[in-house]
Amino acid sequence: MSAPVVPHPPVRPATTAPAENRNRPRLGVLCLSGSLGGLELNSLKFAAWMQLRGWDVTMLVPPATPLAELARQWVVPLELVVPRRGFRLPAAARTLLQQLEQRQIDVLIVTQNKDLGLATLVKLLRRGHLHLIYQQHMQLGLAKRDLFHTLRFRLLDAWLSPLPGLARQVLEKTRMAPGRVHVVPLGLPIEQFAPGAGSKAAARQALELPAQGPLLGILGRLDDGKGQDFVIEALHQLRTTSPHQARLVIMGEPTRNEGDTYLHRLRQLVATRGLEQHVFFRGFEPDPAVFYHAIDIFVLASTSETYGMVTLEAMAAGVPIVGSATGGTVELVQDGETGLLYPLGDVAACARHIGWCLENPVATRQRVIRAQQQVQLYSSQVQCAQTEAIIYSFPTKR
Repeated sequence: MSAPVVPHPPVRPATTAPAENRNRPRLGVLCLSGSLGGLELNSLKFAAWMQLRGWDVTMLVPPATPLAELARQWVVPLELVVPRRGFRLPAAARTLLQQLEQRQIDVLIVTQNKDLGLATLVKLLRRGHLHLIYQQHMQLGLAKRDLFHTLRFRLLDAWLSPLPGLARQVLEKTRMAPGRVHVVPLGLPIEQFAPGAGSKAAARQALELPAQGPLLGILGRLDDGKGQDFVIEALHQLRTTSPHQARLVIMGEPTRNEGDTYLHRLRQLVATRGLEQHVFFRGFEPDPAVFYHAIDIFVLASTSETYGMVTLEAMAAGVPIVGSATGGTVELVQDGETGLLYPLGDVAACARHIGWCLENPVATRQRVIRAQQQVQLYSSQVQCAQTEAIIYSFPTKR
């Protein structure tokens, strides 16, 4: 995303740990990504939350990247690490080892799978005097039960999967010891999304959206896999086959360095369907909560969403959810209880679910209330507390 929707830091993190917390191990969060998407933001937010809770945390990121710049803005301590792979990996490992020792980092949390090679090599160089945690953000993909991956994963002290289904996948596709695989959510600052009195009118005014009438919304980078074109088709069918004259706001920007071809395609589709007056494109918004407060129904149309943070945000904001029954969405949303799910790619089913939400406000409101209760399990406090418990279970290094 060329200018991703970047939230403000949850709160300004403490710069020093309270005296009673100074015996805690020092943490490093390694994310050698040049992008600034969900994975990178989740990594930085986690570091900021742990710092707020009194932990000594350092972000280890590449220089001259959006993630490094945002970490500086959020006042999270930084170590700059130049990504190296292949034959240059040993030299990179020695450099990272020096940085960890200078910072006296005892626990390294890795958030990208492709950074595990570097991290495990550093642990070997440190003769095991480093605890490694892998914080999973993506599906595992192909099986990794071969000797190479088995030896690499054996160096992990803990593997954190955000959903039970992903944890089961790890146990099926790797030889990780079951006792080292834990289900720990990727947290959400729930309180930041809670709607207040009059927030809908204010949000629509802030985004220059119509003050009246039902408004659907989809949030995310403009990408074929996110399904913005699908939602446009669902809106067209809804307006064609039912009395509901809903409109749609699409918030997001093109994927970084990939041009705006898809955006042009979306605008052309809107024109072809005669929806120019009923679809609104909105770009960067520093506070994503305003998007949720403006809309009446959140539509998730991703072809595969490992862990839909936008789904959790909609739950926290009290917005009804209509989503595709794929990926991690089927675990985050209980169909008929906390949202409505439709078969992937079924435009008619999606439109019917949207219409049902609009026609049955009482039942829809009951689902929203259940969703707001469910989302408490995915709060930032839960993520941090569960991660802390795992860190405290590690034997003390001598």
